[in-house]
Amino acid sequence: MSKMNLNVGIRGLKHGTSINDIEVPKALRTRRKVGISWFDDALGGEGLVPSSVMMLTGTPGAGKTTMLLQLANSITKAGHVCLYNTGEESLFQVKMVVERLGLREGFVVGQDTTVAGLLEHAEMLRKASPNKQVFILQDSLQTLDDDIAVERGGANSMTPLRCAEALTDWAKQNYGIVIFIGQVTKDGEFQGKNGIKHAIDSHGHLFIDKQKKSETYGERIFEVTKNRFGCSGRAYVLGIRRDGLYEKGEIN
Repeated sequence: MSKMNLNVGIRGLKHGTSINDIEVPKALRTRRKVGISWFDDALGGEGLVPSSVMMLTGTPGAGKTTMLLQLANSITKAGHVCLYNTGEESLFQVKMVVERLGLREGFVVGQDTTVAGLLEHAEMLRKASPNKQVFILQDSLQTLDDDIAVERGGANSMTPLRCAEALTDWAKQNYGIVIFIGQVTKDGEFQGKNGIKHAIDSHGHLFIDKQKKSETYGERIFEVTKNRFGCSGRAYVLGIRRDGLYEKGEIN
């Protein structure tokens, strides 16, 4: 596994090469919208770049898993291949939530507990649908183990970082798109190695505003705090109902 493959590598690049001689692969010039307007708009309105990795964080109970399930459904509806892999809940629990939310597009599900198993599943889907964009949605990063964790009989503080690197490498090498939920503290702040923050291309944060003097006190806020391929800093007020999260308005 490579230490940190943040970009699609150019093999055999000679020292002294001019930037004018670099040809960007066609796949990187085509963005993929997920089909949920407030999510796409928060990323700049053009969608996600193939080969990109996004992390979602947020306060407990804000609706991160609900968001991920809605994304899986909408991505599939948009004609892409979406693999939703869960380590947080059983597939029976996931199915009941899907029924409650009224999600009917039939996205692919998995319950792999190792990153190797997850990527093997993703590769099977990619080879079966070579002309479609493949998404991996992982709930959540800290539920995955890698080969080192398995060999040692358990995960340690470096396991999530190694798993994030493996997911990043797969995305870069195969022009896949990965969205995973990251580990957070009780206050909803990111909890993990800073290397994970450096590995990802974008970071979305969903939280309940608890600042009593804020105009959005008590509301759910979704904001993109990092985006290598577009704008960041856009935030939306979201509501939640039986069929999931919905937009109430953009914060200017």
